[in-house]
Amino acid sequence: KVISGHLGWVRCIAVEPGNQWFVTGSADRTIKIWDLASGKLKLSLTGHISTVRGVIVSARSPYLFSCGEDKQVKCWDLEYNKVIRHYHGHLSAVYGLDLHPTIDVLVTCSRDSTARIWDVRTKASVHTLSGHTNAVATVKCQAAEPQIITGSHDTTIRLWDLVAGKTRVTLTNHKKSARAVVLHPRHYTFASGSPDNIKQWKFPDGNFIQNLSGHNAIINTLAVNSDGVLVSGADNGTMHLWDWRTGYNFQRVHAAVQPGSLDSESGIFACVFDQSESRLLTAEADKTIKVYKEDDTATEETHPVSWKPEIIKRKRF
Repeated sequence: KVISGHLGWVRCIAVEPGNQWFVTGSADRTIKIWDLASGKLKLSLTGHISTVRGVIVSARSPYLFSCGEDKQVKCWDLEYNKVIRHYHGHLSAVYGLDLHPTIDVLVTCSRDSTARIWDVRTKASVHTLSGHTNAVATVKCQAAEPQIITGSHDTTIRLWDLVAGKTRVTLTNHKKSARAVVLHPRHYTFASGSPDNIKQWKFPDGNFIQNLSGHNAIINTLAVNSDGVLVSGADNGTMHLWDWRTGYNFQRVHAAVQPGSLDSESGIFACVFDQSESRLLTAEADKTIKVYKEDDTATEETHPVSWKPEIIKRKRF
């Protein structure tokens, strides 16, 4: 289905851990909470004074975190639907954020070329991760070492030591901005997306695994589920689905823009699987959220890959 309600580009999206609702942030400066099953709007949160670029829902507390081009990082209490904390320190637009899965820290990344680690409760800036030479577009956290991964417009990806607040490894293989990073939910691997290639890497040292080539566009977002379906979403509105293990591109989707939108308004800014991993949600430039489900009717005939028998089990969306 297609969900409308925002008045600007939908820049970010997150599904809450209980899989009942999801949250979006937009260029209209609002954060909206939607019922996942029906797609109905439950709540709008206002407070940012510029485009909202990142949202995440805590699995450990009833909190929602948001960040935006107004340099602000906010913590919302969802029992009262209001901001209870601000995290001050970034000098420019904040492009992304992530929560650590086991300790109460929040990590944000910014156009000021840094990522910052915050103590959720005290609001203190624990570390400023410096080293990138251009805007940091994306940040991801994990419990295992190295715990923080950033992708930047300086074309590099950095793996950081959370305790020391220092770079462990800098990966320089990309030739263009690395705007998207995604960690595999089961394997100790991750992928990064850039207009030149999607690349897969092994933790902990960032050993290169393989290139996934063919999505020749500005890749804004990557998502992967436990089945090993990797999704890349791009600025031109195209979405490619890949088999994580083989790197085979088994499906391409180009959603039509909503009536009344210009073709130039096709663009996927963020995508995420819901907690059941059978739905894929995309946040788009035509001001909508699109929900895709697995295609139960997809067979070998609709999807002939006889030369790659292991892919036939892939679920199409």
